[in-house]
Amino acid sequence: MKQISKRILTVSALAMAVAAPHVSAANWSDTFVGYRYGSNFDEPGNPEKIKKNILSFTHASGYDYGQNFFNLDLLQSNSKDPANDNGINDNKGALEAYVTYRHQLLLGKVFNQDFSFGPVKEVALTAGFDANTKNTTFAPRKKLLVVGPTLKFDVPKGFLDFSVLYSHETNHNGFKPAGQRDVTFNDYTIFNLTWGLPFNVGVVPMKFQGFGNYITPKGQGTTDEKLVRTSVMVDVGQLAFNKENTVWVGVGYEYWRNKFGNQDGWGTDTDALTANVEWHF
Repeated sequence: MKQISKRILTVSALAMAVAAPHVSAANWSDTFVGYRYGSNFDEPGNPEKIKKNILSFTHASGYDYGQNFFNLDLLQSNSKDPANDNGINDNKGALEAYVTYRHQLLLGKVFNQDFSFGPVKEVALTAGFDANTKNTTFAPRKKLLVVGPTLKFDVPKGFLDFSVLYSHETNHNGFKPAGQRDVTFNDYTIFNLTWGLPFNVGVVPMKFQGFGNYITPKGQGTTDEKLVRTSVMVDVGQLAFNKENTVWVGVGYEYWRNKFGNQDGWGTDTDALTANVEWHF
């Protein structure tokens, strides 16, 4: 298992190194600040429904040989998900920062070959990482490395990608005895579907976007995990100001089963509607 983990680190580093000389030569890019709010979130071990204000910064870009995706979420909970502040302010909700980065290396472009077949227009190698921190008593500090193939489907507009990602994760558990709080999970697989599909309802420009993950068990008593986060958005900037892809407003939904691989107890399943806004610049 240690040898496999070393290989995933090596492959991830190679993919990012190949991308590095080309990152500055972007053919297209899209950057936005987003906000979403929901009142029906859950956390494992917590019987309460939690309100969260979520501010995000997202950047996607493409160059001759691949694509980049970066997202930072800042999640502010209400007091039902308390921060660990040693009793100084019992009404203070927890704050979490979650970062995701993915790079796709387009194999058809790199090798100057046609990798298309059936509904698939291109095959990519995806590599990247997740990292988070949250100021609760549990004090998670997730570090996740992923690498694997991606099938890019030929859709009329937008994108539809399916990835199989080999994953290596370490984390932190503040409830364990001192000296045992850093946790290394068994390596596992993420089956990931990601989409961004624009469409029109009459004269109203809209988009359907999101991702879905199926995550295999990773040891430490975990089970398989399912997460879908999606939204339907309206391009109000184009409707109101004739400025395409500037301001989007819509509704979202988060479906999470066996959150973080937990299978028993409170807060392991989430069904949360959200109000969403994006400002692209």
